[in-house]
Amino acid sequence: MEQQVDYGRAMPHPRMFDDDDPVLGRLRELALALPDAAEKVSHGTPAFYTTKVFAYYGGSVKVGDGHVRRSESVLVLADPVERPALVEEDRCFHPMYLGVSGWVGLDLDGETDWAEVAELVETSYRLTAGVRRVRLLDART
Repeated sequence: MEQQVDYGRAMPHPRMFDDDDPVLGRLRELALALPDAAEKVSHGTPAFYTTKVFAYYGGSVKVGDGHVRRSESVLVLADPVERPALVEEDRCFHPMYLGVSGWVGLDLDGETDWAEVAELVETSYRLTAGVRRVRLLDART
């Protein structure tokens, strides 16, 4: 007898963040200040997007047959020219699933340079948001 599988219902991902996390709060301020930016929960973590996602809070890195969660981190689509230098830094990592598409993870800790985070988030936004939104962003500065 054949077993039927219902592929229409995905299992929900567990929530992997705390809304009161001050690091997430700083990242929210940066990301949501960009034109038309919004937040949603994707795969259990906050994702910042317009039409496409431009930043995630938290990620994972493959280790052996498993993975290690890097909860206090930001994942961004890196400028292809800057990406090689970023991935060489100890505070950066190749995130599972997204790393092959040019995304980079950056650990956020007590020594985080938030101006650099803002720059990386803005670059990722510019690579994903579309011409109209980038023009809106440029008109602000």
